[in-house]
Amino acid sequence: MTERGPVLTARALGRALLARQHLLARTDLTPAAMIHHLGGLQAQAAPQPPYLGLLARLDGFTPEPLSALIERRAAVRIALHRGTIHLVTAEDCLTLRPLLQPLLDQQLRTTYGERLDGLDLDALAAEARAHVEEEPRTFQQLGTLLAATRPDRDPAALAQAARCRLPLVQVPPRGLWGRGGPAAHTTAEAWLGRPLDPAPTPDDLVLRYLAAFGPATVADAQKWCGLSRLAPVLKRLAPRLLTFRDERGRLLYDLPEAPRPEPDTPAPVRLVAPFDNLLLSHADRTRVLPEEYRGRVMTQNGIVLGSLLVDGLVAGSWRLTGEREVVVQPFAALRRADRQAAEAEARRVLAFAGGGGDGTVRIEAVP
Repeated sequence: MTERGPVLTARALGRALLARQHLLARTDLTPAAMIHHLGGLQAQAAPQPPYLGLLARLDGFTPEPLSALIERRAAVRIALHRGTIHLVTAEDCLTLRPLLQPLLDQQLRTTYGERLDGLDLDALAAEARAHVEEEPRTFQQLGTLLAATRPDRDPAALAQAARCRLPLVQVPPRGLWGRGGPAAHTTAEAWLGRPLDPAPTPDDLVLRYLAAFGPATVADAQKWCGLSRLAPVLKRLAPRLLTFRDERGRLLYDLPEAPRPEPDTPAPVRLVAPFDNLLLSHADRTRVLPEEYRGRVMTQNGIVLGSLLVDGLVAGSWRLTGEREVVVQPFAALRRADRQAAEAEARRVLAFAGGGGDGTVRIEAVP
C-alpha cells in the first residue's frame, strides 16, 4: 500500500460521512443496531439528544423502543468518548469503557490532581464501588459518603475520582423519554451482571470509527474518542485499508467497502440532534460544519445546539421547546424548497415529541 492516494474534496468527505451516518437516507435498522453502528450517541443532556439523533436517522422511530432498551439494561448511559456521557449498547459499554480508561485517568489528573494529591485512589475506588453497588447514588450522595472517611477532602473531587476510576452507569429513570430523575449511578458490572472485557483492542475501536465517520485522519480518530497515540494502530491496520488525501494533503484512512458517494449526491435537509457526534468527531469539522458557523452551534459554555443541515452542511440551528414548538434559526436565507423541507422535518420532530397537529413550527428571520 502506498502512503499516497486520490484526493477527496471536503464535499466528498461530507457526503461519505452523511452516508455512513444514515443522514442521506433513513434506514429501518433497529435502535440498538444504529447505536452500535455509531459507537454510541452523545447523551450529555437528558433525555432528548439520543432520541432526536435516532429520529433523524431511522424510519418510523418512536421513543418507546429506546426507553425500553434502557429499562431492560440493553443500553446504558456512561462516560466514554472524550469523557462525556454516551448512550451505548450493553456490549459496547463492557468493551469501550476499559479501552477509554487512559483518557479518564488523564482527565482526573488534569482537573482534580491537586485536590486528590496523596490520596489512595485504589482504596477510594473500592469504597465507592461498595456504596454504589449497595444502591445507586448521585455524585452528591457519593461525595458525601466518601468525605465521611476523608473529612479534609473536597466531596466533589472524591465523587469525580470515583467516576473516573469506576465504570459508573446512570440508572433509569434517567434518560427515559417523558420521565425524569437524578443521575444516580452504579457500576456497569453490577447493573449488567457481567464483567468488563479483559482484553479489548484499539484496532476494533478504530475500524468501527472509520465505518461510521471515515474517511479520517489519525487526528480525527483521536478527536472522536479522546485517546492519543492512535497513529501506530492505523499504521498496523494500513494493509487492510485504503488511503486518500484531503485537499490540504493530509493522509486519510478508510475501509475498502465503506460508502463514498459522489460529491454531487443530493443531501436532504435534516435536523441533527443537539450534541450530535456528527459535529464532534473530527479534528477538521469543515466537511459538514463551515468554520464561520462553528461558534453559532458550539457555544463557549460547551453547549452544542441542534443543527439544520442544508445540502450536507450546517446552515442553521434549531430547538424543541417542550413538546409543542420547534424553532429553526437559519444562518442565511433559505431557498423556498429548503425552507419547506426544514418545516417538514420540524413537523416530524413535533409528531415524535407528542405535539402533533397542535404544535407549531417557527422559522426565524435571518439575523
